[in-house]
Amino acid sequence: MRAFFEGSANIPWLLDRLAEFRPDLREEATVDWAQAARDAWPPLAVGKRFYLVPPWSEAPTPDGRLRLEIEPGMACGTGRHPATQLCLEAIERYLQPGSRVVDVGTGSGILARAAALLGAGSVIGCDIDPEAVEIARGTLGVTVFIGSAAALGGQAADLILANIDAAALEQIRDELARVRKPHSIMILSGFPEDDIPPGFAARQVLSKDGWACLIC
Repeated sequence: MRAFFEGSANIPWLLDRLAEFRPDLREEATVDWAQAARDAWPPLAVGKRFYLVPPWSEAPTPDGRLRLEIEPGMACGTGRHPATQLCLEAIERYLQPGSRVVDVGTGSGILARAAALLGAGSVIGCDIDPEAVEIARGTLGVTVFIGSAAALGGQAADLILANIDAAALEQIRDELARVRKPHSIMILSGFPEDDIPPGFAARQVLSKDGWACLIC
C-alpha cells in the first residue's frame, strides 16, 4: 500500500502510528513526477526513416529521418511497442507517395501521421474510442472519426493499416476486404507470432520480439 499526504502532515506521528508494519515501512523520497515522466520517453529512432519524439523534446532530428512527434498519453500507440515499430517499418517499405491510406483503430494516430509524413495523398483514421480520436485529431494532415471500417466507402484505400488484436481483425476482415482497392496492400499487426489471425493471405510476415506483422 502506498499512502500520500499533504506536505504539512506530521510525518513522525504517522510513522509512529504505523510502527507495527516496520521494518517494511518506509518513507519515499520526493520525486518530480513530471520530470520523471519526461525522462521515461527519450527520443527513439525506428526503422530507417522515423525519429520518434515527445512534444517537449528539443533533441535535433538526425539527418535523413522524419520527426514523428507523439504524445505518450492514454491512447494506444507510443511507438515503443514492437507491433507499432513493425508497422512503421512496413509503412516505410510499402507506402507509395499519393496513396489513399486508411488507419483502422488509429489510437494516438501515430501510424496515420507516419503515412502523412511519407507523402500519402490522403489519410483517414478511425477508432471506436472517443478519447483516442480526440488525441489523434491533433495529428496534422489526417482526418479522424469515431467509428469503424464499416463507415468507409468501398474500394477506398490503396493502403490499409490496422494495429489491433487478432480477435478484432477477424471480426472486421470482411470490412477490410470491402474497403481496400484491388491490388492494394494491408499492413496488419497487434498480435503475437503465436496468435496470427486466420483468413488473411500474407505475402510476407515480419516479426520482432515475439510480435508479428502481416503484409497482405
